[in-house]
Amino acid sequence: MMRSRRVALALGSGGARGFAHIGAVQVLEERGFEIAAIAGSSMGALVGGVFAAGQLKQFADWASTLKQRDVLRLVDPKWSSPGAMAADRLIGRLGSFLTEVDIEELPIPYTAVATDIAARREVWFQKGPLRAAVRASIAIPGVITPVVINGRLLADGGMLNPVPIEPTAASGADLTIAVSLQAPRPLQESAAPVRATAEPQWFEDWRVRLRQVFRLSGRDPAADPAEIPNIPEALPADLRIADVLSLSLDAMQDLISRYRMAGLPPDVQVAIPVNACRVLDFHRAAEMIELGRGLTEKALDDAGY
Repeated sequence: MMRSRRVALALGSGGARGFAHIGAVQVLEERGFEIAAIAGSSMGALVGGVFAAGQLKQFADWASTLKQRDVLRLVDPKWSSPGAMAADRLIGRLGSFLTEVDIEELPIPYTAVATDIAARREVWFQKGPLRAAVRASIAIPGVITPVVINGRLLADGGMLNPVPIEPTAASGADLTIAVSLQAPRPLQESAAPVRATAEPQWFEDWRVRLRQVFRLSGRDPAADPAEIPNIPEALPADLRIADVLSLSLDAMQDLISRYRMAGLPPDVQVAIPVNACRVLDFHRAAEMIELGRGLTEKALDDAGY
């Protein structure tokens, strides 16, 4: 009997889009791949940890039932703290999925990537309590408060390594599969710097760019011209701080992930579109799981697996 292909799996950061990781793992298991190692940043660390703990089905079932009001009940607003949410209730609820297990006791080699924001370096958690490692990795700057572990001030691993392939490099797997939540740019969209003027431009010129911001939130201002400011200097009326943080982090992580994966490319890349949902749209889990399934199937088919 031919043995199953052993896969090293790198799961990227990107907030609620990370529910797509569940769909990716489901497809890999259905196709008979053996996941020999797993590494994740932020939401990738959470889904990877839940999978390694043997709780993925239960987690997927729970996440798929979440409504927006349920998500609001799980977060702990801390407006005067270093982040908007302490996430204590959320981590408490996730405890039943992450369990009390230590990472070294997991049946699959696992790494949760966090960022030491004082030392400006990555931290790879490969030992110790799984729950604490995941909590450090998911601390989205400005959104979820950072944590201190062994004197290190830790936040989201995606700041320095949005798709952590490197921790799986010594796994001896047959192939590496990376699930990025920062889909590659369209061919017509250049990543080169733009030489621009700060002088006011014609309405039609800047309106096109402004529509791209709205589109990320699932709205099209063309449907309601009143939503478009009548002067270039005006901000969109309902632009929230969460939108600003989300767009800023996505821009940063897109650049970092492209550079890092150019140096260590995966054998297969599953790319989830950055505009599939917003970072905090955790009530859209079922939709993201299905998207992850479809894009993983396509990526494997295109690669001949």
